Parts: sequence; C-alpha cells; structure tokens
Amino acid sequence: MNADTDSAIFALRRAKRQALGLLLLVTAVFIATSVVERGLWLNCVKAMAEAAMVGALADWFAVVALFRRPLGLPIPHTAVIARNQARIGRNLATFVRDKFLDVPSLVSLIRRHDPAERLAQWLTAPGNATLLGHQATRLASAALETVQDAQVERFIHQAARALIGQVDMSRALAAVLDTLTHNGRHQALLDDVLAKLIELLQNEQTRTWVAQSIVAWLKKDHPRTEKLLPSDWLGDKGSALLARALESLMADVAANPQHALRAQFDVAVQRFIERLRSDPEWERKGEEIRTWLQTDATVGGYVQTLWLDLRGALQRDLADADSVLARQVGKLGLWLGESLAGDAALRQSFNDRLERWVEGLAPDVSAFIAQHIEDTVRRWDTEEMTQLIELNIGKDLQYIRINGTVVGGLIGLVLFAVSHAGEIWRAVVGS
Repeated sequence: MNADTDSAIFALRRAKRQALGLLLLVTAVFIATSVVERGLWLNCVKAMAEAAMVGALADWFAVVALFRRPLGLPIPHTAVIARNQARIGRNLATFVRDKFLDVPSLVSLIRRHDPAERLAQWLTAPGNATLLGHQATRLASAALETVQDAQVERFIHQAARALIGQVDMSRALAAVLDTLTHNGRHQALLDDVLAKLIELLQNEQTRTWVAQSIVAWLKKDHPRTEKLLPSDWLGDKGSALLARALESLMADVAANPQHALRAQFDVAVQRFIERLRSDPEWERKGEEIRTWLQTDATVGGYVQTLWLDLRGALQRDLADADSVLARQVGKLGLWLGESLAGDAALRQSFNDRLERWVEGLAPDVSAFIAQHIEDTVRRWDTEEMTQLIELNIGKDLQYIRINGTVVGGLIGLVLFAVSHAGEIWRAVVGS
C-alpha cells in the first residue's frame, strides 16, 4: 500500500473510533440514569441519551448495510454495494459516457481551452521542441527493443505477398500510365526529357565520347579505310554534325506542340497502354513478375537485408546524443508551433478539424470506454471493491453516525420538553 492508502485507512479507523466512542458514551449515560433515583432533570438526560443511542444505532445499521450484512445477519436490503455491483458498473459507465464523453461536452471543452493556441505556446517555449525530439527517440528505442527481427521479417513477407497477390501488374501499370498521360501530362515530361537531352548534347564530355565512339567504330569495322582517312577529324566533325542535327530536331519538337513526333509519341504511349490492358502476353508477363516477387528467395533476402540495415541505422542514430531523428522531430515541432502561433486562421482551422474529429469519433470512443468501465467493475472482486469504496467514503459516513447521535439526542430533548412542558415550567417558576 502507498502512503495515500495508509493515510485513508488511518483516517477511516479514527472516524470509526470517534463514532463508536460517542455511542458508548450516550449508552453509559442512559444506563447510569436508569439505575439511580431519578427526578425531572435526570429523566430529561435519560430521554436525551436514549434518543441519541437509538439515532446512533440506526445510523450505524444504515452505514454498515451499505457495505456488508450487519452482524452477519441475512437481513433484506443490506450489503447494498456488493449486491448491486453490476448495476453500479453499468450506471457509472452510463454517467461517464453521457456527462463527460458526450459530443457537446467535448466540443465545449475544445472551445473553452483553444488547443491550437496551447499547443503553439508549448511548442515554442524554450526547450520543449528539443524535449519532444528526445521523447520521440525514447519511444522509437523502446519500440525497436520490443520488436523481434524474425517477427518483423515474417510480417513484412506476409504483408508484401498479400499486397502483391492482389495486384494485376499489367493493368496496374496501364492505370498508372493512363493517369500520367491524362490531358497530355506526358508531353510536359517529354519537354523535360528533350531539354535534358539538348543540354547533354551540348556538353563537351558528351561530344568527346561521341567522337571517340565514331573513331572506335571505324577502327573495328573498317580498319583499312580508317588508316586512309583522318579518323580523329572525322570523329570530331561527325560528333558535331550529329549533335547539331539532334539539337535541331529536338528544338523543333520542343518548340512545336503540334509536331509530328509528338503525335507519334502519343500514339505509341496509348498503344502501349492498350496492350498492357488487353494483351494476353503482357498479362502473362505481369503474372510471372508477381509470382517472382512473391516467391523469389533473392527478393526475400533483400527484404531481410533492408530491414536489418534500417534497424541498424535507426539504432545507431538513436544511440547518438546528437540524433538526427531527435533533431528533425524537434525542428518539426518548432516549425509547427511557430506556424500555429503566427497564423490565427491556421489555429482556427486546427480547432475546427479537431471538433469534427471529436464529433465523428466521440460516440464510438465513449461507447468503448463505457463498456470497458462496466466490464471492469463487473470483474472486480466484490470484497475488494467494497473495501475500496468504504476506504474512500467511509470516513464521511462515520460522521453521519456522529451526526445521527447528536441529532437523536436533540430530538429526544425536544420531545421530553414537549411532553413535560408543565412540569418543566413549574420547576423553573418554582425555583
């Protein structure tokens, strides 16, 4: 038991002793006034003690009946908490669900506290972004330590096989190409390729390579002719001529959106897409690729090596005091905080999205939590639950016993005074 529990137990026992002590006191007074010669005032004290004793016993019975059977007797409507454990759990779950986790309460909470503003303040406070990075590395380290390599590899293999098994390779590639070529998007790609080729042909190293290739071709296929001709000169000139011809052609294509080569490129791409969709040969090749990806040992070994390399790199980085992951998470957190702090519209958008997220998820989450509370209370050991509740509210209930004793005594006094008003009046006036 912790210090708080020990303190609660001590307070409960002290309250019980006080209530019991008061009961014993009024009982002793009642007995004492019953055995001695009595007069008006002793009868008054006796009546007050008697009523106080009855009140104390009644409240003792009521308090004990909440938690257990008084004196172990099978009296109806006692041990209330133990007999209604399931109903307590159900009502508690309903109360939490309807009063704390309902959509209006959660939305009102968001609007009162402005989570975006609080997040911005926290992230931009000195040291918090760094703290966020360190916490991210701690979580990542803990996750890596709990993950077994064999389990991860098996999961990756199974997930990859299942994913690949659902993909029609040829049709999937056709769909990708169809998307890429929609509304002439591939022509922009062609423009970029042509620009890169022109840049490449203008490069001195490229021209030198072309010239050397021409000379090498002459020496290999026409050795006799090569000896009679100035091969180096032919190589240089041929390289320049070829470069100028290609540059001119590609410049024309790049400058003319209606160039014939563009139309031919469109036709070739569309023909290729159609073959991917309907050609049985391409479908067969796609199936071969899919089967190979699912079963090839080399692919499996690559996946295993990829995971081990990734794990090793992560472990080395996380062990480094200047972790890249920590720095990147810290920078991301600081950037997010500064962005939120400097943009009221962004904060409002963040809060609005949070509200919509709560509105969508709160019913399911609150139902899940309520069911968890109900099931948990139902599974509790009845004796332990009773003791726990008594430990938390029993002290106040003991004061109810004390109050019952005092109130009972006062009621006894009032009743005695009412029933003996004449005697009391004569005694007072006569004195």
